[in-house]
Amino acid sequence: MTQSMDFAIIETGGKQYKVVPEKSLEIEKVDGKAGDMVSFDKVLLIADGENVEIGTPYLEGKTIDLEIVEQKRGKKIRILRFKAKSRHRRRQGHRQSLSKVALSSNKKTTPTPKKTSQKPKAKSAQ
Repeated sequence: MTQSMDFAIIETGGKQYKVVPEKSLEIEKVDGKAGDMVSFDKVLLIADGENVEIGTPYLEGKTIDLEIVEQKRGKKIRILRFKAKSRHRRRQGHRQSLSKVALSSNKKTTPTPKKTSQKPKAKSAQ
């Protein structure tokens, strides 16, 4: 599916992401290790030059295959709750688990060499 597209819009983790061939993106964690391929079937849009396919809401039978580059944790955020005049304070922290994915660049296929039938050269008798 990723042969010659300009970009695609996929949905994962309740969010929509724009997938571009030369860029990676961080999404909510998906199962797998670095180097594994993940297939997304919730494809909303595929643009290929002048051809644009838009789903209602998803494109039937279309998938986007992405490679997991890295599994990591996001930046820590602090949540602070404060109620005035009641001496109530509560502090909490959170780090989101993320997956860095990219369109697989190793999908290139090398052409197989053609087999030519060559007759062996006749040896000249001298």
